[in-house]
Amino acid sequence: MSHPETPLVNSRQAIIAFALGALFFGYAFVQRVSPSVMTAELMSDFAVGGAALGSLSAFYFYAYASIQLPVGMLTDHFGPRKLMSFAAALCAVASVGFALSDSLLTASIGRAFIGGTVAFGFVGTLAIAGYWFKPSQYALLAGLLQTVGMSGAIFGQAPLRQMVGSIGWRDTMHLLALAALVLAILLFRLVPMRSSEQKQCAPGAGVLQGLKAVSSNPQTWICSLIGFGMAGTMLAFGGLWGVPWLNSVHAYTTTEAAGITSMIFVGWAIFSPLAGWASDRMGRRNLILRAGSLSALLATTCLIYFTPGNTIAMMALIFVIGAGGSAMTVCFGSVKELNDINYASTSLGLMNMCIVGAGAVMQPLIGWLLDSNWDGTMQEGARIYAAGNYRAAFFSLLVVNFAALIGALSLRETHCRQLR
Repeated sequence: MSHPETPLVNSRQAIIAFALGALFFGYAFVQRVSPSVMTAELMSDFAVGGAALGSLSAFYFYAYASIQLPVGMLTDHFGPRKLMSFAAALCAVASVGFALSDSLLTASIGRAFIGGTVAFGFVGTLAIAGYWFKPSQYALLAGLLQTVGMSGAIFGQAPLRQMVGSIGWRDTMHLLALAALVLAILLFRLVPMRSSEQKQCAPGAGVLQGLKAVSSNPQTWICSLIGFGMAGTMLAFGGLWGVPWLNSVHAYTTTEAAGITSMIFVGWAIFSPLAGWASDRMGRRNLILRAGSLSALLATTCLIYFTPGNTIAMMALIFVIGAGGSAMTVCFGSVKELNDINYASTSLGLMNMCIVGAGAVMQPLIGWLLDSNWDGTMQEGARIYAAGNYRAAFFSLLVVNFAALIGALSLRETHCRQLR
């Protein structure tokens, strides 16, 4: 007999629950990339340079990444409904705090709270996929989730820039706070409670036991390395530094630069579900990962060292970077299949910690590399970096892309089966 608070879930309820979780993840990406279309305003308001701006933006990633393990373990034990709705409500409060900040310190705190609250979206939604959908649909659903996330990132580029230009960055953040509050209410009302039979943790298993099992598995760390490397370009270039690079080096307007940069998210959005579907169809994970990491590495190299003067060609290259990086989606299936099913959310949380950690590391690293060779040029209170500065800083993206390729060549093939 079902618990009175755990109703039977039909396909319609499952789809609605997954859709709301995916919207929360998409919202997280809007917040994630929003500083990229506010760079001049934030530099001017807080009187900071590239390194400080990179650190401000990265506070989102510091909090998001550091909380992923607790998120995974809590989701294994308590399910996604209450956790996700409460987190969305807190995000609304944090967004208002960021909008009202009057110093770099208070802005950084607000940014950290935003990252920490939206951190529940990804793992919670994959938990919904695991509870109420067929195992054979898992990789495809993970891909669709990435597509919604990238759609949020696309909205966080040119459309959000238009909003910032019209009403300012502070009022834009107030509107994002309202959106989070609406999401919180919908998640609490429409995501079903999980039944006791669906709890993944084995009887008597503690959260630390799950963490120990997952973290002691070398394959978990290989998956995490792949995720870190393949997400690094998307989070650092697409999430922050692509727009100012195109703006200052290639003379595009901020809105034009945001539209061009968003092609990395378009490529990711289109190919994420295709990568998941192809992997499930072929019964192979590693082939997709190797092809994706190699194509992303080659396209990133061409963009940095052989930058095309033609806008369409540049957009095509950035699209390929996103399409190649989207193969990382397959890793979510791999890490789940390479670990004990009782600790599925814990393994996903650990891997996602490393993926989002790519933003926490790469955004400020590139900012620091830019500052280290800055020639002192300023425009309306914001630092302007030369083409050579960006080329040297972006070399770090090639390093992490190459690391992802090595990881993809080393990972154990699961053939889309649960091995543990």
